[in-house]
Amino acid sequence: MSKNLSKLAKQKKIKYFLISFVDLFGVLRSKLVPTRAIGEMQKNGAGFAGFATWLDMTPADTDMFAIPDPDSLIILPWNREVGWLASDLWMDGKPVEASPRIMLKKQIEKLSKRNFKMKSGVECEYFLLSEDGNSISDPRDIQPKPCYDQSALMRRYELIKEICDCMIELGWNPYQNDHEDANGQFEMNWDYSDSLVTADRHTFFKFMVKSLAEKHGLRATFMPKPFENLTGNGCHAHISLWDGRSNKFLDKSDRLGLSKLAYNFLGGIIKNAQALSSFFNPSINSYRRINAPPTKSGASWSPSSISYTGNNRTHMIRVPDPGRFELRLMDGSANPYLLQAGVMAAGIDGINNKIDPGEPLFCNMYTDYKNYPNLPKLPNELEDSLDNLEDSKVLREAFGEKVISSYVKLKKQELESFDEEERFDKRSSITTWEKNNTLDC
Repeated sequence: MSKNLSKLAKQKKIKYFLISFVDLFGVLRSKLVPTRAIGEMQKNGAGFAGFATWLDMTPADTDMFAIPDPDSLIILPWNREVGWLASDLWMDGKPVEASPRIMLKKQIEKLSKRNFKMKSGVECEYFLLSEDGNSISDPRDIQPKPCYDQSALMRRYELIKEICDCMIELGWNPYQNDHEDANGQFEMNWDYSDSLVTADRHTFFKFMVKSLAEKHGLRATFMPKPFENLTGNGCHAHISLWDGRSNKFLDKSDRLGLSKLAYNFLGGIIKNAQALSSFFNPSINSYRRINAPPTKSGASWSPSSISYTGNNRTHMIRVPDPGRFELRLMDGSANPYLLQAGVMAAGIDGINNKIDPGEPLFCNMYTDYKNYPNLPKLPNELEDSLDNLEDSKVLREAFGEKVISSYVKLKKQELESFDEEERFDKRSSITTWEKNNTLDC
Protein backbone atom coordinates (compact mmCIF):
# COMPACT_ATOMS: atom_id res chain seq x y z
CA MET A 1 0.00 0.00 0.00
CA SER A 2 1.45 3.39 -1.01
CA LYS A 3 2.22 6.05 1.57
CA ASN A 4 -0.43 8.67 2.24
CA LEU A 5 1.28 11.99 1.49
CA SER A 6 -1.36 14.04 3.34
CA LYS A 7 -0.73 12.11 6.55
CA LEU A 8 3.03 12.27 6.04
CA ALA A 9 2.81 16.02 5.61
CA LYS A 10 1.12 16.38 9.01
CA GLN A 11 3.60 14.03 10.69
CA LYS A 12 6.68 15.68 9.14
CA LYS A 13 5.29 19.25 9.20
CA ILE A 14 5.69 19.61 5.43
CA LYS A 15 4.01 22.75 4.09
CA TYR A 16 4.82 22.38 0.38
CA PHE A 17 5.72 19.64 -2.09
CA LEU A 18 7.81 19.92 -5.25
CA ILE A 19 6.15 17.55 -7.73
CA SER A 20 9.00 17.02 -10.17
CA PHE A 21 9.95 15.22 -13.36
CA VAL A 22 12.90 15.20 -15.72
CA ASP A 23 12.38 15.75 -19.46
CA LEU A 24 14.40 14.14 -22.28
CA PHE A 25 17.16 16.74 -21.97
CA GLY A 26 17.52 16.10 -18.25
CA VAL A 27 15.93 19.39 -17.17
CA LEU A 28 14.24 19.13 -13.77
CA ARG A 29 10.68 20.51 -13.97
CA SER A 30 8.41 21.07 -10.97
CA LYS A 31 5.27 22.55 -9.48
CA LEU A 32 5.21 23.78 -5.91
CA VAL A 33 2.07 22.36 -4.31
CA PRO A 34 0.70 23.34 -0.88
CA THR A 35 0.00 20.49 1.50
CA ARG A 36 -3.74 21.17 1.38
CA ALA A 37 -3.77 19.99 -2.26
CA ILE A 38 -1.37 17.03 -2.09
CA GLY A 39 -4.12 14.39 -1.66
CA GLU A 40 -5.64 15.31 -5.02
CA MET A 41 -2.19 15.54 -6.63
CA GLN A 42 -1.21 12.11 -5.32
CA LYS A 43 -4.32 10.66 -6.92
CA ASN A 44 -4.49 12.53 -10.24
CA GLY A 45 -1.14 14.28 -10.62
CA ALA A 46 -0.03 17.85 -11.32
CA GLY A 47 -0.79 19.12 -14.81
CA PHE A 48 1.91 20.25 -17.27
CA ALA A 49 1.99 21.34 -20.92
CA GLY A 50 4.42 18.89 -22.53
CA PHE A 51 5.35 21.23 -25.40
CA ALA A 52 6.74 23.71 -22.86
CA THR A 53 9.42 21.15 -21.92
CA TRP A 54 11.91 19.06 -23.89
CA LEU A 55 9.37 16.45 -24.92
CA ASP A 56 8.26 15.92 -28.51
CA MET A 57 4.76 17.36 -28.18
CA THR A 58 2.74 20.19 -29.71
CA PRO A 59 0.84 23.10 -28.12
CA ALA A 60 -2.37 21.31 -29.17
CA ASP A 61 -1.64 18.21 -27.08
CA THR A 62 -3.69 17.62 -23.95
CA ASP A 63 -2.13 18.15 -20.54
CA MET A 64 0.16 15.53 -19.14
CA PHE A 65 0.06 14.77 -15.44
CA ALA A 66 3.02 14.16 -13.15
CA ILE A 67 1.89 11.54 -10.64
CA PRO A 68 4.26 11.57 -7.66
CA ASP A 69 5.93 8.43 -6.35
CA PRO A 70 5.46 8.57 -2.54
CA ASP A 71 8.45 6.28 -2.04
CA SER A 72 10.71 8.89 -3.62
CA LEU A 73 9.87 11.56 -1.01
CA ILE A 74 12.87 13.60 0.14
CA ILE A 75 12.42 16.36 2.72
CA LEU A 76 14.83 19.18 1.87
CA PRO A 77 17.34 19.16 4.76
CA TRP A 78 18.04 22.88 4.26
CA ASN A 79 14.30 23.72 4.17
CA ARG A 80 12.29 21.09 6.01
CA GLU A 81 8.98 22.73 5.09
CA VAL A 82 9.41 21.36 1.56
CA GLY A 83 9.20 17.76 0.33
CA TRP A 84 10.57 16.74 -3.08
CA LEU A 85 8.85 14.00 -5.11
CA ALA A 86 9.94 12.26 -8.29
CA SER A 87 6.98 11.68 -10.61
CA ASP A 88 5.89 9.58 -13.56
CA LEU A 89 4.24 11.32 -16.51
CA TRP A 90 0.79 10.25 -17.72
CA MET A 91 -1.34 11.51 -20.60
CA ASP A 92 -4.82 10.39 -21.65
CA GLY A 93 -4.77 7.70 -18.98
CA LYS A 94 -1.48 6.13 -20.21
CA PRO A 95 2.17 6.51 -19.23
CA VAL A 96 4.13 8.92 -21.43
CA GLU A 97 6.52 6.60 -23.27
CA ALA A 98 9.18 9.33 -23.60
CA SER A 99 9.20 10.13 -19.88
CA PRO A 100 12.77 9.19 -18.82
CA ARG A 101 11.64 7.74 -15.49
CA ILE A 102 9.06 5.59 -17.31
CA MET A 103 11.78 4.53 -19.78
CA LEU A 104 13.92 3.34 -16.88
CA LYS A 105 11.04 1.56 -15.13
CA LYS A 106 10.30 -0.42 -18.30
CA GLN A 107 13.88 -1.68 -18.42
CA ILE A 108 13.68 -2.56 -14.72
CA GLU A 109 10.54 -4.57 -15.47
CA LYS A 110 12.29 -6.46 -18.28
CA LEU A 111 15.20 -7.32 -16.03
CA SER A 112 12.88 -8.37 -13.20
CA LYS A 113 11.37 -11.05 -15.44
CA ARG A 114 14.75 -12.77 -15.15
CA ASN A 115 14.64 -12.21 -11.37
CA PHE A 116 17.50 -9.72 -11.63
CA LYS A 117 17.83 -6.25 -10.18
CA MET A 118 20.53 -3.79 -11.24
CA LYS A 119 22.29 -1.92 -8.49
CA SER A 120 24.37 1.12 -9.27
CA GLY A 121 26.26 4.02 -7.83
CA VAL A 122 27.25 7.26 -9.55
CA GLU A 123 30.22 9.58 -9.06
CA CYS A 124 29.05 13.10 -9.89
CA GLU A 125 31.85 15.59 -10.47
CA TYR A 126 31.13 19.32 -10.41
CA PHE A 127 32.89 22.68 -10.45
CA LEU A 128 32.33 25.51 -7.99
CA LEU A 129 32.34 28.78 -9.90
CA SER A 130 31.83 32.47 -9.33
CA GLU A 131 28.18 33.54 -9.41
CA ASP A 132 28.47 34.71 -13.03
CA GLY A 133 29.90 31.32 -14.02
CA ASN A 134 32.96 32.82 -15.71
CA SER A 135 35.72 31.64 -13.38
CA ILE A 136 36.64 29.16 -10.67
CA SER A 137 35.40 30.47 -7.34
CA ASP A 138 38.69 29.94 -5.49
CA PRO A 139 41.48 32.17 -6.92
CA ARG A 140 44.08 30.26 -4.89
CA ASP A 141 43.16 26.91 -6.49
CA ILE A 142 45.91 27.02 -9.13
CA GLN A 143 47.99 23.84 -8.68
CA PRO A 144 48.88 22.08 -11.96
CA LYS A 145 47.97 18.78 -10.28
CA PRO A 146 45.19 19.76 -7.85
CA CYS A 147 43.60 16.35 -7.29
CA TYR A 148 43.07 15.58 -3.58
CA ASP A 149 44.47 19.01 -2.64
CA GLN A 150 43.63 19.26 1.06
CA SER A 151 43.94 23.04 1.32
CA ALA A 152 41.66 23.68 -1.67
CA LEU A 153 39.17 21.15 -0.29
CA MET A 154 39.12 22.75 3.15
CA ARG A 155 38.68 26.26 1.75
CA ARG A 156 35.28 24.96 0.61
CA TYR A 157 34.67 23.06 3.88
CA GLU A 158 31.47 24.89 4.88
CA LEU A 159 29.69 24.06 1.62
CA ILE A 160 31.06 20.50 1.28
CA LYS A 161 30.15 19.81 4.92
CA GLU A 162 26.59 21.10 4.44
CA ILE A 163 26.03 18.93 1.34
CA CYS A 164 27.51 15.87 3.06
CA ASP A 165 25.49 16.49 6.24
CA CYS A 166 22.35 16.60 4.09
CA MET A 167 23.19 13.21 2.59
CA ILE A 168 23.85 11.78 6.05
CA GLU A 169 20.47 13.07 7.22
CA LEU A 170 18.78 11.56 4.17
CA GLY A 171 20.32 8.13 4.84
CA TRP A 172 22.37 7.97 1.66
CA ASN A 173 25.49 6.87 3.59
CA PRO A 174 28.05 9.22 2.03
CA TYR A 175 31.58 7.99 2.63
CA GLN A 176 34.06 10.42 1.06
CA ASN A 177 34.43 13.90 -0.43
CA ASP A 178 37.43 15.12 -2.39
CA HIS A 179 38.92 17.81 -4.58
CA GLU A 180 39.09 16.36 -8.09
CA ASP A 181 41.60 16.56 -10.93
CA ALA A 182 40.66 20.04 -12.17
CA ASN A 183 41.04 23.30 -10.31
CA GLY A 184 37.72 24.12 -8.66
CA GLN A 185 36.36 20.59 -9.16
CA PHE A 186 34.90 18.30 -6.48
CA GLU A 187 33.33 14.86 -6.09
CA MET A 188 31.17 13.36 -3.34
CA ASN A 189 30.40 9.66 -3.04
CA TRP A 190 27.47 7.87 -1.42
CA ASP A 191 26.35 4.23 -1.29
CA TYR A 192 25.06 2.36 -4.31
CA SER A 193 21.43 1.25 -4.41
CA ASP A 194 18.72 -0.06 -6.74
CA SER A 195 18.90 1.73 -10.09
CA LEU A 196 15.65 3.71 -9.69
CA VAL A 197 16.66 4.91 -6.22
CA THR A 198 20.08 5.92 -7.56
CA ALA A 199 18.49 7.80 -10.49
CA ASP A 200 16.14 9.69 -8.14
CA ARG A 201 19.01 10.51 -5.78
CA HIS A 202 21.25 11.55 -8.68
CA THR A 203 18.52 13.96 -9.84
CA PHE A 204 18.07 15.38 -6.35
CA PHE A 205 21.84 15.57 -5.73
CA LYS A 206 22.34 17.92 -8.68
CA PHE A 207 19.48 20.13 -7.45
CA MET A 208 20.85 20.07 -3.90
CA VAL A 209 24.43 20.95 -4.88
CA LYS A 210 23.29 23.85 -7.06
CA SER A 211 20.89 25.13 -4.39
CA LEU A 212 23.41 25.01 -1.55
CA ALA A 213 26.15 26.53 -3.71
CA GLU A 214 23.81 29.46 -4.42
CA LYS A 215 23.20 29.80 -0.68
CA HIS A 216 26.98 30.20 -0.25
CA GLY A 217 27.22 32.79 -3.04
CA LEU A 218 28.68 30.32 -5.56
CA ARG A 219 27.52 28.56 -8.70
CA ALA A 220 27.87 24.80 -9.14
CA THR A 221 28.05 23.30 -12.61
CA PHE A 222 27.99 19.72 -13.88
CA MET A 223 28.81 20.93 -17.43
CA PRO A 224 31.06 18.30 -19.07
CA LYS A 225 33.84 20.70 -20.06
CA PRO A 226 33.52 24.28 -18.79
CA PHE A 227 37.26 25.02 -19.26
CA GLU A 228 39.37 23.93 -22.25
CA ASN A 229 42.57 23.22 -20.31
CA LEU A 230 41.03 21.45 -17.31
CA THR A 231 39.69 17.94 -16.78
CA GLY A 232 35.95 17.71 -17.46
CA ASN A 233 33.07 16.58 -15.27
CA GLY A 234 32.51 12.85 -15.49
CA CYS A 235 29.64 10.88 -13.99
CA HIS A 236 31.06 7.37 -13.70
CA ALA A 237 28.63 4.57 -12.90
CA HIS A 238 29.40 1.40 -10.94
CA ILE A 239 27.22 -1.51 -12.01
CA SER A 240 26.28 -4.92 -10.61
CA LEU A 241 23.37 -7.33 -11.05
CA TRP A 242 21.64 -9.02 -8.13
CA ASP A 243 19.21 -11.84 -7.40
CA GLY A 244 18.01 -11.10 -3.91
CA ARG A 245 21.15 -10.86 -1.77
CA SER A 246 23.33 -12.64 -4.31
CA ASN A 247 25.62 -10.59 -6.57
CA LYS A 248 25.32 -12.38 -9.92
CA PHE A 249 28.35 -10.52 -11.32
CA LEU A 250 30.68 -12.07 -8.75
CA ASP A 251 32.93 -15.00 -9.59
CA LYS A 252 35.98 -15.20 -7.36
CA SER A 253 37.59 -17.83 -9.60
CA ASP A 254 37.80 -15.37 -12.53
CA ARG A 255 40.94 -13.22 -12.86
CA LEU A 256 38.86 -10.03 -12.76
CA GLY A 257 36.28 -11.47 -10.37
CA LEU A 258 33.45 -11.38 -12.91
CA SER A 259 30.92 -14.07 -13.81
CA LYS A 260 30.00 -15.10 -17.34
CA LEU A 261 26.76 -13.17 -16.90
CA ALA A 262 28.77 -10.04 -16.06
CA TYR A 263 30.92 -10.47 -19.18
CA ASN A 264 27.80 -10.82 -21.33
CA PHE A 265 26.26 -7.71 -19.75
CA LEU A 266 29.53 -5.85 -20.27
CA GLY A 267 29.65 -7.14 -23.85
CA GLY A 268 26.26 -5.56 -24.52
CA ILE A 269 27.55 -2.19 -23.35
CA ILE A 270 30.68 -2.45 -25.50
CA LYS A 271 28.63 -3.45 -28.55
CA ASN A 272 26.20 -0.53 -28.08
CA ALA A 273 28.61 2.11 -26.75
CA GLN A 274 28.59 4.30 -29.86
CA ALA A 275 24.80 4.62 -29.76
CA LEU A 276 24.69 4.88 -25.96
CA SER A 277 26.94 7.92 -26.18
CA SER A 278 23.87 9.91 -27.28
CA PHE A 279 22.41 9.27 -23.80
CA PHE A 280 25.63 9.25 -21.80
CA ASN A 281 27.17 12.28 -23.55
CA PRO A 282 24.05 14.18 -24.63
CA SER A 283 25.38 17.73 -25.00
CA ILE A 284 27.44 19.38 -27.70
CA ASN A 285 29.96 20.27 -25.01
CA SER A 286 30.25 16.56 -24.04
CA TYR A 287 32.54 15.91 -26.99
CA ARG A 288 35.22 18.22 -25.67
CA ARG A 289 35.62 15.75 -22.79
CA ILE A 290 35.82 12.42 -24.67
CA ASN A 291 38.41 11.91 -27.42
CA ALA A 292 40.14 14.86 -25.79
CA PRO A 293 43.81 15.82 -25.54
CA PRO A 294 45.59 15.78 -22.15
CA THR A 295 44.61 18.59 -19.79
CA LYS A 296 46.70 20.79 -17.50
CA SER A 297 47.04 17.92 -15.00
CA GLY A 298 48.49 15.60 -17.65
CA ALA A 299 45.49 13.37 -18.46
CA SER A 300 41.88 13.84 -19.58
CA TRP A 301 40.67 10.90 -17.42
CA SER A 302 38.09 10.29 -20.15
CA PRO A 303 37.86 7.48 -22.70
CA SER A 304 38.41 7.62 -26.45
CA SER A 305 38.38 3.95 -27.39
CA ILE A 306 35.79 1.30 -26.58
CA SER A 307 37.69 -1.09 -24.34
CA TYR A 308 37.72 -2.66 -20.90
CA THR A 309 40.40 -3.61 -18.42
CA GLY A 310 41.13 -4.36 -14.76
CA ASN A 311 41.86 -1.60 -12.28
CA ASN A 312 43.06 0.91 -14.89
CA ARG A 313 41.40 4.30 -15.44
CA THR A 314 42.52 4.83 -19.04
CA HIS A 315 39.81 2.55 -20.49
CA MET A 316 36.08 3.07 -21.01
CA ILE A 317 35.27 0.27 -18.58
CA ARG A 318 37.30 -0.49 -15.47
CA VAL A 319 36.90 -3.48 -13.16
CA PRO A 320 38.13 -2.06 -9.83
CA ASP A 321 36.94 -4.95 -7.65
CA PRO A 322 35.38 -8.40 -8.08
CA GLY A 323 31.63 -8.38 -8.76
CA ARG A 324 31.23 -4.95 -10.37
CA PHE A 325 32.53 -2.72 -13.11
CA GLU A 326 32.84 1.03 -13.56
CA LEU A 327 31.60 2.64 -16.77
CA ARG A 328 33.61 5.85 -17.26
CA LEU A 329 31.89 7.16 -20.39
CA MET A 330 29.13 9.31 -18.86
CA ASP A 331 29.52 13.00 -18.13
CA GLY A 332 27.76 15.53 -15.92
CA SER A 333 25.13 16.42 -18.53
CA ALA A 334 23.77 12.86 -18.66
CA ASN A 335 20.09 12.47 -17.82
CA PRO A 336 20.07 10.44 -14.55
CA TYR A 337 17.24 8.17 -15.77
CA LEU A 338 18.52 7.64 -19.32
CA LEU A 339 21.94 6.84 -17.85
CA GLN A 340 20.52 3.91 -15.89
CA ALA A 341 18.06 2.91 -18.62
CA GLY A 342 20.76 2.90 -21.30
CA VAL A 343 23.09 0.71 -19.24
CA MET A 344 20.25 -1.71 -18.54
CA ALA A 345 18.99 -1.91 -22.14
CA ALA A 346 22.49 -2.65 -23.46
CA GLY A 347 23.16 -5.14 -20.68
CA ILE A 348 19.92 -6.99 -21.42
CA ASP A 349 20.99 -7.19 -25.08
CA GLY A 350 24.30 -8.65 -23.94
CA ILE A 351 22.59 -11.25 -21.75
CA ASN A 352 19.99 -12.20 -24.37
CA ASN A 353 22.58 -12.69 -27.09
CA LYS A 354 25.42 -13.93 -24.87
CA ILE A 355 27.71 -11.22 -26.26
CA ASP A 356 31.41 -11.83 -25.72
CA PRO A 357 33.23 -8.57 -24.88
CA GLY A 358 36.55 -10.00 -26.04
CA GLU A 359 39.71 -10.04 -23.97
CA PRO A 360 40.50 -7.20 -21.55
CA LEU A 361 43.41 -4.98 -22.50
CA PHE A 362 46.06 -4.29 -19.89
CA CYS A 363 47.76 -1.18 -21.19
CA ASN A 364 47.80 2.59 -20.86
CA MET A 365 45.16 3.35 -23.48
CA TYR A 366 46.06 7.04 -23.49
CA THR A 367 49.54 6.27 -24.83
CA ASP A 368 49.15 2.82 -26.40
CA TYR A 369 45.98 3.31 -28.47
CA LYS A 370 48.01 3.30 -31.70
CA ASN A 371 48.85 -0.36 -31.02
CA TYR A 372 45.14 -1.20 -31.40
CA PRO A 373 44.11 0.34 -34.75
CA ASN A 374 41.04 -1.91 -35.06
CA LEU A 375 39.60 -0.98 -31.69
CA PRO A 376 36.30 0.89 -32.19
CA LYS A 377 36.32 4.56 -31.24
CA LEU A 378 33.74 6.65 -29.45
CA PRO A 379 31.84 9.27 -31.46
CA ASN A 380 33.74 12.51 -32.01
CA GLU A 381 30.74 14.83 -31.76
CA LEU A 382 27.04 14.78 -30.88
CA GLU A 383 25.88 14.43 -34.48
CA ASP A 384 27.88 11.20 -34.83
CA SER A 385 26.36 9.70 -31.69
CA LEU A 386 22.83 10.63 -32.83
CA ASP A 387 23.47 8.91 -36.17
CA ASN A 388 24.54 5.81 -34.24
CA LEU A 389 21.40 6.00 -32.13
CA GLU A 390 19.20 6.28 -35.21
CA ASP A 391 20.85 3.17 -36.62
CA SER A 392 20.62 1.20 -33.37
CA LYS A 393 18.13 -1.64 -33.68
CA VAL A 394 18.83 -2.62 -30.07
CA LEU A 395 17.91 0.75 -28.53
CA ARG A 396 14.95 1.25 -30.87
CA GLU A 397 13.53 -2.08 -29.75
CA ALA A 398 14.34 -1.35 -26.10
CA PHE A 399 12.68 2.07 -25.93
CA GLY A 400 10.39 2.12 -28.96
CA GLU A 401 10.73 3.68 -32.41
CA LYS A 402 8.73 6.76 -31.47
CA VAL A 403 10.76 7.55 -28.34
CA ILE A 404 14.12 7.28 -30.12
CA SER A 405 12.86 9.27 -33.11
CA SER A 406 11.61 12.00 -30.76
CA TYR A 407 14.91 12.16 -28.89
CA VAL A 408 16.92 12.38 -32.12
CA LYS A 409 14.56 15.01 -33.53
CA LEU A 410 14.86 17.27 -30.47
CA LYS A 411 18.62 16.86 -30.27
CA LYS A 412 19.06 17.67 -33.96
CA GLN A 413 16.99 20.82 -33.43
CA GLU A 414 19.44 21.73 -30.70
CA LEU A 415 22.33 21.15 -33.11
CA GLU A 416 20.66 23.40 -35.67
CA SER A 417 20.32 26.12 -33.03
CA PHE A 418 24.03 25.82 -32.26
CA ASP A 419 25.06 25.80 -35.93
CA GLU A 420 23.18 29.05 -36.53
CA GLU A 421 25.50 30.81 -34.09
CA GLU A 422 28.69 28.77 -33.72
CA ARG A 423 30.94 26.10 -35.16
CA PHE A 424 32.08 23.13 -33.08
CA ASP A 425 35.85 22.69 -33.06
CA LYS A 426 37.65 20.95 -30.20
CA ARG A 427 40.76 23.01 -30.94
CA SER A 428 38.92 26.29 -30.43
CA SER A 429 37.60 27.94 -27.27
CA ILE A 430 34.39 26.83 -25.62
CA THR A 431 31.61 28.83 -27.23
CA THR A 432 29.20 31.25 -25.60
CA TRP A 433 26.34 29.02 -26.82
CA GLU A 434 27.80 26.03 -24.95
CA LYS A 435 28.10 28.00 -21.72
CA ASN A 436 24.63 29.53 -22.00
CA ASN A 437 22.99 26.18 -22.74
CA THR A 438 25.07 23.75 -20.64
CA LEU A 439 26.36 25.54 -17.56
CA ASP A 440 23.19 24.71 -15.62
CA CYS A 441 22.72 21.17 -16.97
